[in-house]
Amino acid sequence: MTDTKKIRRALISVSNKEGLAEFAHVLQTFGVEILSTGGTATFLQEYHIPVIEISDYTNFPEIMAGRVKTLHPKVHGGILGRRDTDNTVMQAHDIQPIDLVVVNLYPFETTIKQTNCTLEQAIENIDIGGPTLIRAAAKNHHDVTVVVDPEDYSRICEAISSNEQGISFGLRSELAKKAFAKTAAYDAEIANYLYRTNSDDQFPQIYLPCFYKKMSLRYGENPQQAAAFYTRPQITPGTLAAAKQLQGKELSFNNLVDANTALSCVKQFGKFPACVIVKHANPCGAATGETILAAYQKAFATDPKSAFGGIIAVNQLLDVATLETILAEQFVEVLIAPQIETGGIAIAKQKPNLRLMLYGNYYESNTETYQELEYKTIDGGLLVQTVDKTMLNQAKLAVVTKRMPTKDELADLSFAFQMVKFVKSNAIVYAKNQQTIGIGAGQMSRIDSAELGLKKAQDAGLVVKDAVMASDAFFPFRDVVDIAAKNGISAIIQPGGSVRDAEVIQAADEANIAMLFTGVRVFSH
Repeated sequence: MTDTKKIRRALISVSNKEGLAEFAHVLQTFGVEILSTGGTATFLQEYHIPVIEISDYTNFPEIMAGRVKTLHPKVHGGILGRRDTDNTVMQAHDIQPIDLVVVNLYPFETTIKQTNCTLEQAIENIDIGGPTLIRAAAKNHHDVTVVVDPEDYSRICEAISSNEQGISFGLRSELAKKAFAKTAAYDAEIANYLYRTNSDDQFPQIYLPCFYKKMSLRYGENPQQAAAFYTRPQITPGTLAAAKQLQGKELSFNNLVDANTALSCVKQFGKFPACVIVKHANPCGAATGETILAAYQKAFATDPKSAFGGIIAVNQLLDVATLETILAEQFVEVLIAPQIETGGIAIAKQKPNLRLMLYGNYYESNTETYQELEYKTIDGGLLVQTVDKTMLNQAKLAVVTKRMPTKDELADLSFAFQMVKFVKSNAIVYAKNQQTIGIGAGQMSRIDSAELGLKKAQDAGLVVKDAVMASDAFFPFRDVVDIAAKNGISAIIQPGGSVRDAEVIQAADEANIAMLFTGVRVFSH
């Protein structure tokens, strides 16, 4: 078979007109006949590019306010007709071959993102003819070239300019795969929207996750594993997916996992200056302060050893003084902030390998229009759950001990609880003055986590006495409370709900420890 196919006739019907005039001008230069639909035809005519309107080509008008315009045998026969097999049929019905189909779809995603979008408006922006044209052209890519992305216009122009108007089979095949992926993603977004708006069940019988490749990564969890980063079609402002990398080496799989943990954690503190340092998926230090610099210094003091090579996230403008302190104190893999002070970028460039990322002012962004979900894969399947956005409800906290917590203890308990959500289970967090003092993560026994957190505090030279403790799940026995009492812990926050709660409360009362029950478990595996 002939590898290249010449373009003599093109069908163009697009909602996104970006780069279209220049592209169509190149087609015109090479004598390509252009068929087009209403709005696109008008647009091209304004640029003095000759077009044949579809209604004139088919001798059938666009009807139903444009709902039916390209669904016609002369159009789809021209696209689907096999040049070696169907020539006789095409000639008998006066069907001309269409060699290039350029289509992008009604802006369904943009429409549903609008705050006041109604169901009727969303449905009206479901494209029918466009996906049909795309799929037909992609199916017949043996003979037809399909373009669904304006970024590919230049590739077509280059090909027809350097190859006697010929498009290679390799390029046609690549564009066909992209086209099928586009229509699949489009249909998935529609189905997911309709499930969200017309059903109380957020977990439909057929689940259709849809993500777009943002970048290839240096490697996966280990260097021998390949990896890529994909984002949702609607990227929420203030998320890692929306962040821009200003400098540094390429990101790895682990960089992004840890950066996401750090960013999600630090955003809990809103506009109050906070810093979180993450190492191997766990916070190793976190604090709030009067300034970002003070918050960083307290967070770093929690565990300077583990902070080496860590991921640092802040929730306020990264000022020059803080940046200089960070770079003087430690080696950083990724530093992520909403914004950076003028002059900061020049300082960061002194460390060219430092990955510096900005994620914008998340607290000024619009509320998300859909429930966030998170995923974990297992062999042969996918686990899907809603994101845990639990925040402490002070009115629902239950003080179960004889002693009430002080105002300062209550503030530290709230801080510790916000942190323990991001520590791998079993998780224990010690905190004082809005600073993590010691963190025990990922142990099979809660006792081991409690003792590990104490050891971390001792190694960092931090005083545990009069600190508070947070646990991500209830205490099955009094043993952890006894450890807390032995080390001078003044207050504890935990979910409660153990069959031995009475025994645990008694242990706290014996040590004059204030204990709060949240009623909420916050495991992280």
